[in-house]
Amino acid sequence: MRVVSGIQPTGDLHLGNLLGAILRWVRMQDEAECLYFLADLHSLSEYIEPDVRRSSIREMAAALFASGIDPSKSILFAQSAVPEHAELCWILNGTARMGWLNRMTQWKDKAGKNREGASVALFDYPVLQAADILLYRATHVPVGEDQKQHIELTRDIALKFNTDFDVDLFTPPEPFIGGGAAARIMSLRDGRSKMSKSDPSEMSRIHLTDDDDAIAQKVRKAKTDPDPLPEDPTLLEPRPETKNLVGIYGAVTGETVEQVLARFAGQGFGEFKPALADALISLLGPLRSRLEEFRRDPDELDRILLSGAERARELAAPTLAEAYRAVGLK
Repeated sequence: MRVVSGIQPTGDLHLGNLLGAILRWVRMQDEAECLYFLADLHSLSEYIEPDVRRSSIREMAAALFASGIDPSKSILFAQSAVPEHAELCWILNGTARMGWLNRMTQWKDKAGKNREGASVALFDYPVLQAADILLYRATHVPVGEDQKQHIELTRDIALKFNTDFDVDLFTPPEPFIGGGAAARIMSLRDGRSKMSKSDPSEMSRIHLTDDDDAIAQKVRKAKTDPDPLPEDPTLLEPRPETKNLVGIYGAVTGETVEQVLARFAGQGFGEFKPALADALISLLGPLRSRLEEFRRDPDELDRILLSGAERARELAAPTLAEAYRAVGLK
């Protein structure tokens, strides 16, 4: 089993990134052969200042290592350091179809009504994503609900390429369900919106770099309702902010929603919020300290990323060479 996954190197990582993806990556290391990449080529779909992009790559790498990604267990690298990603993407552009890409919901959502002003990279994003996966002949890809369509497209591209050129080169990947459930963390100010760094309110999210006082303050001021916590999980459905805080507590402690409610049922947020703040501080405090250590040694970060890129290229090169041969190129 080989698992491939990527994450865009954006700054200001928050609790949603950690509980929604990164800690699942950490657990996956013990279940499969894992390649993780910082998707800096994907970040070209929107304009970002070059210096900001460079610093964000290191910052993301530091956060991943601080969270528990182990370079002795996994391969971690910057996507742009493995040019085979871009080369295979261009080859697969001959296989992918405009109709397929036009139907991608992420393209529709991100481009909105300004499709004529959106970048070609945003439109072609799913083909590069397919190349990211097929380049390593990944058998499985961890995905959330919003990414299932991308995996289906990757499978379509793989099967069409193999059929068109009469080869058995690409492995149509399957969704990876290991690593435990990925938590869907919502805004502390609006339980119906995902936690996001683009939210104008700093109180909507908890950054991995927030100190203990900031964490406690944000939890204390998180939006709730006046009712105590229920015993029945189904009663959380009409209470999105309450459901979010209970979900965060469970994701941090490893407990199910049922277990959290069994402990706090009947109690108000005056009791629950301090317990949640303590749990978050226990999780993020050590991580924050490790993050600072990695930040102080950017040369070591670069060295680990370069080593990861070299290992990734060893796996990628044979696949790309076979793809060139299949289409009649050298």
